[in-house]
Amino acid sequence: MPELPEVETVRRGLFPLLVGRRLSRVWVRRPDLRRPLPVDLAARLEGARVVDLGRRAKYLIATLEDGPRVLLHLGMSGRLTLGPRAQAGDPGVHDHVLIDTDDDQRLVFHDPRRFGLIALAEPGEESPLLAGLGPEPLDPAFDGPALARRLAGRRGPLKTVLLDQRVIAGLGNIYVCEALYRAGLSPLRPAESLDAPEAARLVAAIRAVLEDALAAGGASLRDYRHVDGSSGYFQLNVSVYGKEGQPCPTCDCPAGEGGIRRLIQAGRSTFFCPRRQG
Repeated sequence: MPELPEVETVRRGLFPLLVGRRLSRVWVRRPDLRRPLPVDLAARLEGARVVDLGRRAKYLIATLEDGPRVLLHLGMSGRLTLGPRAQAGDPGVHDHVLIDTDDDQRLVFHDPRRFGLIALAEPGEESPLLAGLGPEPLDPAFDGPALARRLAGRRGPLKTVLLDQRVIAGLGNIYVCEALYRAGLSPLRPAESLDAPEAARLVAAIRAVLEDALAAGGASLRDYRHVDGSSGYFQLNVSVYGKEGQPCPTCDCPAGEGGIRRLIQAGRSTFFCPRRQG
């Protein structure tokens, strides 16, 4: 599933090409994705001008002039591409929403597994999709004490708690594994057990991992692509994710003790070094 770096990379790619443009034609080619699409989606979008494109957690948020905000989630396999309409060709079976702009570009929402979603929020209305989300991890106000407050009283394993979008918004499996590794913290520890220095160290690791991923254009493990169709390459720089059985890159583990291990937590694979993160 695209996580914060992937969604933010898409936002940055679309922003200069989409903001200020008018949506001249919209095709909605099926009635639902993860949930039903707004029945008036095409009618509400056609003719509207995009005045801003933001992100909250893993949601893209397009603000329309004198109109609603459009919330879009890429789900497991969603992809947004934007290019000249004349070069777009016929839509594929998984191209579910097509949007033409007034400068002859075509935006395509492609989603083979249909776990994405598109929803509308009226001006001044808080979407229930965004209600209760935790702080943005790249916000300067998110620091060690802020994380410690979010973890207080949470007895679940640290890895599982960090994946809860109500605790921190936008983090997913890849980046939590990598941040815990960099911080030298066990994914199995009770979340509430972190002391102040450990919380500060984890915040610094989260921020560093996310910034590295943004610089690399995100991670293209399966379906994720940039808006021009190219791939991100953070997956080439991971330390532990997907590396079960390989040597730990930063410690010399004794035979029989070392190497990257994999375990399942809450249905998700966790990759870690037992020695470095003991």
